[in-house]
Amino acid sequence: MLKHSLMAMAALGMMTLTAAAGDKVVNINEGLNNPSRIAKEDLGNKKKTYDETALLLNKAEGVALPEVKYDRPAPGSAPKFERAFVNAPPMIPHSVEGFLPITKGNNACLGCHMPEAAKAAGATAIPPSHFTNYRPETTMKDGKVVKEGKELGAHNTSDVVIAKAKKLNTLYQGRYNCSQCHAPQANMDTPVDNTFQADFGDEKLKASSNLIDVMNEGVQ
Repeated sequence: MLKHSLMAMAALGMMTLTAAAGDKVVNINEGLNNPSRIAKEDLGNKKKTYDETALLLNKAEGVALPEVKYDRPAPGSAPKFERAFVNAPPMIPHSVEGFLPITKGNNACLGCHMPEAAKAAGATAIPPSHFTNYRPETTMKDGKVVKEGKELGAHNTSDVVIAKAKKLNTLYQGRYNCSQCHAPQANMDTPVDNTFQADFGDEKLKASSNLIDVMNEGVQ
């Protein structure tokens, strides 16, 4: 724990000195959407099927898995990655050596990414949605499930479409384990091309989140 804490403090100092590196946003999928490669692969029309050996999935059968390297620069010296789509969890652009696993007693990510520290560190600030509890208040009353004060039917637990958002002064516990959604970027080639193209609408959303403002779109 002491090791992780010292590394977080060192990272914070380094990121403060190199905050300018965090201003740049890189599209890691640039060049992957290659029309000629997509036409050659023609994945949607291929009739051939592949077993797990051909797909390099079964290591027990003696098939070597592709080597994956996570040799990213130290925190503060790597540019941010463009999000995969609007409000997608951003990938981790820097090395996570010494930061994982996140435990109940230690989360080194918070040293740089909490809103009060992020600007000085040149890091992406944890968004307001992570300081909000969206889960419906659920209790039991007379053997029946009650959500948001509403008694649910015996076979229906989806009557509550929108829970009352509860804004908190601290990071919501359900958002504490950063690596559940945020992953480091591996340095490897893609087996097939990427045909997906995100439509951000607003360029700012390539490197920021407005999830708290649009959370209930489509369900209200």
